[in-house]
Amino acid sequence: MNIICAVDKNWAIGLNGNLLVSIPQDKKYFRDETLGKTIIMGRKTFEDLPGMAALYGRKNIVLSRDKSFNPEGTIVLRDLKECLDYIKKEEIPDEEVFIIGGESIYSQFLPYCDIAHITYIDYEYKADRYMHNLDKDSNWQLVLESDEETYFDLVYYFRLYKRRNNI
Repeated sequence: MNIICAVDKNWAIGLNGNLLVSIPQDKKYFRDETLGKTIIMGRKTFEDLPGMAALYGRKNIVLSRDKSFNPEGTIVLRDLKECLDYIKKEEIPDEEVFIIGGESIYSQFLPYCDIAHITYIDYEYKADRYMHNLDKDSNWQLVLESDEETYFDLVYYFRLYKRRNNI
């Protein structure tokens, strides 16, 4: 499975339920990588999507314990185990699955992921949500990094990490 996430220098991903910054090229990268794939997110992340609507052209899986939560165009599952069982039962290839957040979902699924697509923003934001820092994890290795990209005065890079046992 894949993780896809934008992080700052401290691997922060959000503040008060919002993304730290919106970078058009990051949105395009996300769309290009996940189109036609299965995306997995938590309820709060789903509720932060534009119009609280499933993302077009993807199988949207939302994890929520709220039994009344059942938005159109989504598959709602209750927990990690149910989600892993669903992926296996539906025979969805691991490389077709993208974990898109938030913090708790990234944390739960990280042990099952082998690839991480990270937009690394060279800036430190005030934040209250974080992604596991793959640079400090000996199980992960940075295998590819784009040239420096800029959005106004913001510098960022597209990075690809792989779990070491899969390199």
